Amino acid sequence: MCGIVGVLGHHEAAPILVEALKRLEYRGYDSAGIATIDAGKLDRRRAVGKLVNLSDLLVHEPLTGKSGIGHTRWATHGAPTVTNAHPHQAGRVAVVHNGIIENFRELRTELAELGISFVTETDTETVALLTEHYMSGGANAVEAANKALDRLEGAFALAFLFAGEDDLIVAARKGSPLAIGHGDGEMFVGSDAIALSPLTDRISYLEEGDRAVVTRGTVEIRDINGALANRAIKTVQIGDTRIDKGGHKHFMAKEIAEQPTVIGQALSNYLDNEGKIILPDQGLDFSTVDRLTMVACGTASYACLTAKYWFEQIARLPVDVDVASEFRYREPPIPARTAALFVSQSGETADTLAALRYCEGKADRIVSVVNVPESSIARESDLVLPIHAGVEVGVASTKAFTCQLVVLFILALKAAQDRGVIDAETLAEHLSALRSIPSVLSTALEANAEMQKASLKLAEARDVLFLGRGLMFPLALEGALKLKEISYIHAEAYASGELKHGPIALVDKTVPVVVMAPRDALFDKTVSNMQEVMARKGRVILISDRQGLKEAGEGAFATIELPTVPDAVTPILYAIPAQLLAYHTAVAKGTDVDQPRNLAKSVTVE
Repeated sequence: MCGIVGVLGHHEAAPILVEALKRLEYRGYDSAGIATIDAGKLDRRRAVGKLVNLSDLLVHEPLTGKSGIGHTRWATHGAPTVTNAHPHQAGRVAVVHNGIIENFRELRTELAELGISFVTETDTETVALLTEHYMSGGANAVEAANKALDRLEGAFALAFLFAGEDDLIVAARKGSPLAIGHGDGEMFVGSDAIALSPLTDRISYLEEGDRAVVTRGTVEIRDINGALANRAIKTVQIGDTRIDKGGHKHFMAKEIAEQPTVIGQALSNYLDNEGKIILPDQGLDFSTVDRLTMVACGTASYACLTAKYWFEQIARLPVDVDVASEFRYREPPIPARTAALFVSQSGETADTLAALRYCEGKADRIVSVVNVPESSIARESDLVLPIHAGVEVGVASTKAFTCQLVVLFILALKAAQDRGVIDAETLAEHLSALRSIPSVLSTALEANAEMQKASLKLAEARDVLFLGRGLMFPLALEGALKLKEISYIHAEAYASGELKHGPIALVDKTVPVVVMAPRDALFDKTVSNMQEVMARKGRVILISDRQGLKEAGEGAFATIELPTVPDAVTPILYAIPAQLLAYHTAVAKGTDVDQPRNLAKSVTVE
């Protein structure tokens, strides 16, 4: 997900822009650039790779001026090259863009017929050329930007800078997030509050279809219909946007270690001192719900798969789980008395947001579980359940995943209460198990050395299998995804019972098999599948509790002991080895843990 920054300030813009872009590095990028205005002259610098390359370039070729825009690009149209890097410039116009212009080919054809040539492979250059074309026809900067915006189809966040206009940025949002920062005689534009937090704590979030004309002293926002729209200015807590590593080598390591703390914070927001469940809106009543549809992408979808077991087993509520990228194109019927629940760390995931909009007017209630309460998904939901994980910088989700699990488990218990299928004693047992999770996770983190040792063997493999049954199956999927994301090792996960239906053909002495098997009701079944692997010389890494390892650990290639917890909360605990095995494997292989290749933190384009 690309990052956008804009500055109309009192001080030199270039260092401010670069520093703000550094705060957006967590989103993932492959090139970066800035453009500034000085004495009316528009100029830019761009570089491929990390921001340090742009910083080095600016030392030798500095940019001056107190107005500017900046961008970290994650390549979509065109390879990551200097030519394709943002900002894109056409004459008097420079543009930075997050998203995809779907009709750029038609616009390119139209511009080419007018004798206008292209120098990049990108869709964004079309925006700059189109705007310059309208300015050449007599339109002023704002009029030209609006004419260009009227022609665009797709999803985008855009910021325009114009030669001769050192007190103007035009910004627009359609499908990708964008915010305005309010300073003292200064104004800022950014993809999110994190980028702007050192500059101001007063933020306005543009809504879908908004366009903003920004100067140092004013901001004029018009909505999708062209009407003036004063978006609320909200004060963000600077501490909520802090992104230091806290003494850890990587953000991912820090965020894994933070899980006991952030889960404790999440619990304090959803459970009162008397042990009762409290929601932001007590109007949610599952007794009127016959079916729950859950939609998400990536790791969040595995949180939904886990929650499916909870809702169906504890609340006796039928659940459909879908990946967002397939959901709306399948056009599933939404029966009456259906609630739709959407899970997204950023709250801006394009596919999930589109799925939510498909459900509008069809589902009886739309609920979102997000980490950013001011996000698009949150704003378009009937009920928002924040996960209180704090800023998550590592691309591979860790603390957000476990906080999602906690909130979804609490919601499943609320559903069981509303539907009258759980007694007070059983509810109290589940809530007690939840309250113990922070201390249990702290204990699990003490097994870090065992996980690091096991990961050294995973680092030598080309293929890895993960197995689990019941609640452990989604965790096996999550473990495989984590390993793929940051170590680039091919990994697959299977429900243990499916092993004999094909995947066992992959097993030999070169393939490590990670088995997640707490001593639960399905333990014996899982161990039986594990023995089939071992009989074929598969190298088993068994993750279980003390009793499970005592009964089945013999012959395993490696074992990892976790605390014993009630069955229902095992997924939250077993997320720790799923994360740490991947982390240590990636470190052993020397990959970029926090910013793995080809990945972005939040995917805001289809």
